[in-house]
Amino acid sequence: MTFYVKQNDTSPAMLATLQDANFTAVDITGASVRFHMRPIGSAQVTVDAAATIVDALAGEVRYDWQAADTATVGAYQAEFEVTYVDASIETFPNDAYIRVQIIDDIT
Repeated sequence: MTFYVKQNDTSPAMLATLQDANFTAVDITGASVRFHMRPIGSAQVTVDAAATIVDALAGEVRYDWQAADTATVGAYQAEFEVTYVDASIETFPNDAYIRVQIIDDIT
């Protein structure tokens, strides 16, 4: 999956449904979620911020972009990291990354 956004845009938000290996939505009731993003090929994280839980039972989350998040054109890898109530941590997707492509703006 590739999410496209123009340089300096803050909309649309990044929406995701967190699923297990059987493609079943994961219940994240009581959990906290963070969004991480880095340029492909780099270990330098450019975004590490809180995400919003939209529907905990359905595993639906959202990340609302900040202007600085999309300031640099390029290809990025992203993921959502969930910390459950028992302090265990699980990252989604756990078999790959969400690809984010920031495309240059004309003006």
